[in-house]
Amino acid sequence: MSEEQTRKPAEGALGRRDLLGLGAATLAAGTLAAPAVVRAQDKFNWKMVSAWPKNSPGVGVNAQRLADSITAMSGGRLTVQLFAAGELVPPFECFDAVSSGAAEMAHGSPYFWQGKDKAFHFFTGMPFGLFANEHMGWIWFGGGQALWEKAYAPFGIQPFYCGSSGPQAGGWFRKEINTVDDFKGLKMRIAGLGGEVLRRLRVNVVLLPPGEIFQAMQSGTIDAAEWVGPWNDLAFGLFRVAKNYYLPSFFEFGPALELMVNKKLYDTLPADLKDIVKRAAYASAAESYADFAYHNVVSLKPLLDKEGVQVRTLSEDIVKVLAKETKAAIAEIAASGAMAKEVFESYEAYRQQCMSYAKVMDMAAYQMREVGRDLS
Repeated sequence: MSEEQTRKPAEGALGRRDLLGLGAATLAAGTLAAPAVVRAQDKFNWKMVSAWPKNSPGVGVNAQRLADSITAMSGGRLTVQLFAAGELVPPFECFDAVSSGAAEMAHGSPYFWQGKDKAFHFFTGMPFGLFANEHMGWIWFGGGQALWEKAYAPFGIQPFYCGSSGPQAGGWFRKEINTVDDFKGLKMRIAGLGGEVLRRLRVNVVLLPPGEIFQAMQSGTIDAAEWVGPWNDLAFGLFRVAKNYYLPSFFEFGPALELMVNKKLYDTLPADLKDIVKRAAYASAAESYADFAYHNVVSLKPLLDKEGVQVRTLSEDIVKVLAKETKAAIAEIAASGAMAKEVFESYEAYRQQCMSYAKVMDMAAYQMREVGRDLS
C-alpha cells in the first residue's frame, strides 16, 4: 500500500474492513505454506534411541547428556528425548530405526551394524588399531568423516563421532587362557571384528546386548565375556561370575561411540540447529572420553580387591597368533567391496604413521614417566 493510499483510504479500493480481511487471508495463506519452509523459530521434538541400558556408566549416561545438551544449546528449539535400549526399539535395531525415520537420532557404535557394510568396522575401530586420540584425529582431520558419511549415505544416515572408552579389557573368563588351544570351544560374548578373529580360533562367538551379559554368564550360556573396562565391569558385577580378568584387549584400543541422525531430517534443520547438533557431538566426544578415563582409573583397585579376581595378560605367543588372524580377517573385509577397500586404505595408512609417531613419543613418554614414578 502506498503512502498516499494510507493518507486517503477513501480514494483507494479498500476500506478498513477490507484491509483486515486481506491481512487475515494473507496470514492464512502463509500458515498453509509454512510446512514447506523451515523457519528459524520452528521447534522440533526428536527421539534418540540407544543401544545402551538406561543410565549405564559411560555409554548410557553420556547419551543422556548429549540429548540434554542439544536441548539446552538450542534453547528448547530442538528437544531431544532419549530412549534406552528396548524402550522404543531393541538395541541392535537403532540403525534401522534412524534409517527409516522411526527415530530421528540414535546413540551406539558402528560395529553393531557391520552387517550392512563391512566398512563400518573401521569407524568403531579395529583389533591392533587406532587408539582413541588417533582415531579422533583420523575422523576429524584425516578424511575419516567424509568416508563415514559416504558409507552411511545409502542408508540415509548422518554420523558423528561422540566419544570413546579408551583401551578396553580383554574380558572375563572362567578358565585361564594359556595357549591358543584354550580358546577352542569357548562360548564368548564379544562384539566387533575381535569376535571374527576369535571365531577363527574356534571360539563360539555370541553377540548379546550389554544388558544381557551378566545373566548369560551367570546361567552358563556363555563361558567368557568382554564388556568395556574396570568402571563398567564393576558396575555390571561381572566379577561375580568369573575371576580371570584379562587386560588389555587386543581388539579395542579406542572404540568409537557415535551419534546417528536421519539425514533428510538433519538437512531440514536451520543452519544454527545443524551446527548445534554437530558441536554437541564434538563436546560429547571429549566429555565421554574424559568420563571413561577418570572412572576406569579409580575403579581398577576396587575391582581387583573383589575376592578371587586375578588380572591376567595374554602371552606374546597368543598375541602373535591373534595378530596373524586379524590381518587375514581385515584382508577379507577390505576385499568385500569398494567402500571397505577405500576406508581400509585410508585407515591403515594413518595407522602406520601413528605407530611410527607413538614409538618416539607416546611409548617413550610412558617409559619416561615410569622412571619418575615417585614424586611424593
